[in-house]
Amino acid sequence: MNVQPANAQRVIVGLSGGVDSSVSALLLQREGYEVEGLFMKNWEEDDDTEYCTAKQDLADAEAVANHLSIPLHRANFAAEYWDNVFEHFLSEYQAGRTPNPDILCNREIKFKVFVDYAKLLGADLIATGHYARTERSADGTALLKGTDESKDQSYFLQGVSSDQLRDCLFPLGELDKRDVRQIAKSSGLPTFQKKDSTGICFIGERRFDDFLSQYLPAKPGIIVDLDGAVLGEHQGLMYHTIGQRGGLGLGGIRGRPESPWYVCEKRVDTNQLVVCQGNDHPALFKQRVQLSNLHWIGDTPMSGQRLAAKIRYRQPDQNCEISFNVNNQTALLTFEQAQRAVTPGQWACLYDGNRCLGGGIIESAS
Repeated sequence: MNVQPANAQRVIVGLSGGVDSSVSALLLQREGYEVEGLFMKNWEEDDDTEYCTAKQDLADAEAVANHLSIPLHRANFAAEYWDNVFEHFLSEYQAGRTPNPDILCNREIKFKVFVDYAKLLGADLIATGHYARTERSADGTALLKGTDESKDQSYFLQGVSSDQLRDCLFPLGELDKRDVRQIAKSSGLPTFQKKDSTGICFIGERRFDDFLSQYLPAKPGIIVDLDGAVLGEHQGLMYHTIGQRGGLGLGGIRGRPESPWYVCEKRVDTNQLVVCQGNDHPALFKQRVQLSNLHWIGDTPMSGQRLAAKIRYRQPDQNCEISFNVNNQTALLTFEQAQRAVTPGQWACLYDGNRCLGGGIIESAS
């Protein structure tokens, strides 16, 4: 487990009501830390709606805190979440891009607002249930991948700074998920069978299109192929993402093969959705990826350095070379192998071995 130097004993765990944060609190308690929990509410939704899980999550967090005999604090960060995460989420979709709010949530909420609040409560350290590790040295705190490759969550932590990581513990960083569930079960934690949450937290189980239409007006347009031939209509570019198959309504077009259609481009200026046929169509693959909004956890990589990258969560590491513009404000990744469905608005995460260096937002690809 990632342990902190002796003196810092009081730890506040972000207790979400899930099995990962539950086991994190348990392990820290076993290590002799003075453990308390903090339940964060980041979204203002009626708890009685069929989509919102906050009420059940709080009940589960309370059950875990009672089981461990630790205090549980509550905090509402919904205003900060709206200003620092959700407004960016909406503006990106309005611009025809596909954002990842979880990365901003970690940077702006879990490792900023939450940390500040925990310090006000007297915490020496904070802890979360992320599958990641830290490494401390005289140069600062580095972020490393979790040892369980199938659960490693360093991709979602790429926007967090070395200073933000300094006082953070990741008790699950060296554990496999199956071991975490076994620990929870053998210890009698009430969350040991609880399913992992999936998707974007504030959307829940509802249809994404239905949710987004509450905040952004739909702008119908035409669907075209790479030659500009009109094939159909779309209800809004925001409802589609690069590489998407299905939901296009293009089956059985006369004179066309039966191969499935895929989104390969979104032309915001003309409101056109561009599609191609076949899972391996060349239009779906790009060799060079332009990044903006660069963030580095430690030192900035050198231009020309060979690294590994992920352009989406759980993607195997992809070899690439990074180069920068004059002011190091943007970067170009040139991949050894062309990447499928590179999506503007998503984040590319850079690695040197097991060390997560940071990354940036995908602007374009060619």
